[in-house]
Amino acid sequence: MSEALPRHATLTDLFVDDPMAAPLTYPGRLPRVSGLLQDDSFAPLADVAGAPPEDWRAHVEGRAVRLGDHLEALGAAPMSARHAVLAVGSNAAPSQLYRKFFDSALRPVVPLTQATVQGIAPGVSAHINRHGYVPAAPVAVPGPSRLFVLWVDQAQLVALDVTEPNYFRRLLPADRHPVTLASGAALPTCWVYVGRHGCLTEKTGEAMRLQAQTRLIGRLLSRSAELRKLCGPTPETFVTRVREPLVRETAYHLFRSLGLAREQPELLSLPTHAAS
Repeated sequence: MSEALPRHATLTDLFVDDPMAAPLTYPGRLPRVSGLLQDDSFAPLADVAGAPPEDWRAHVEGRAVRLGDHLEALGAAPMSARHAVLAVGSNAAPSQLYRKFFDSALRPVVPLTQATVQGIAPGVSAHINRHGYVPAAPVAVPGPSRLFVLWVDQAQLVALDVTEPNYFRRLLPADRHPVTLASGAALPTCWVYVGRHGCLTEKTGEAMRLQAQTRLIGRLLSRSAELRKLCGPTPETFVTRVREPLVRETAYHLFRSLGLAREQPELLSLPTHAAS
């Protein structure tokens, strides 16, 4: 039986490991609920019906406080100065976000709110990350998906862009891909990182959906003797060998020559800025 995604974690083990250090754990340990990443802790957030996130309640040190008031007390950017970014992969994992912002010398204070997005789901990018995992990429599909929205300030957004060299940041048009928070509030704008390299596909040609990394890599290896020869017979050998740039590049071209990948013009054509 395959391991289901997302891999939900309790509040106490969200920071046990991260995909950069342990690639077969990708996309990382995902929280069960909305919350506030504050340094190396994660405080649950309770939504308020119909309200924007600044009016949600953060459970901090045994008491419920308004998120907007708590951010002010921390000296962090208010919600009005933050950007909404849809997370389709490891950006929803507090451990991965902590590492990204810590490495950028930025304090990790980031609300993560659960939301429903229409027409977008977590798929698989047709490239391999230098840390050894095959990362997520959004794919256009019918119907809704339940995902997290990150709320980052301007400095955090710039740092996040730097950590996503294989993606373009694009805006989700509210008429095509509406994003609705768990409180029922609709977002007027929301960013998403679209893959530069297209997505991996099933044998039918449909976009592959994100799944547990061990199963995903095992499925790819089972579809190609050439890939097994290059990367070894197991997910463990795969993540070790693809850390070599030449092996990653060869596997990248194999994905295409074997018909395992396709382009995504429908997402690459999404707008780069809000309409005036």
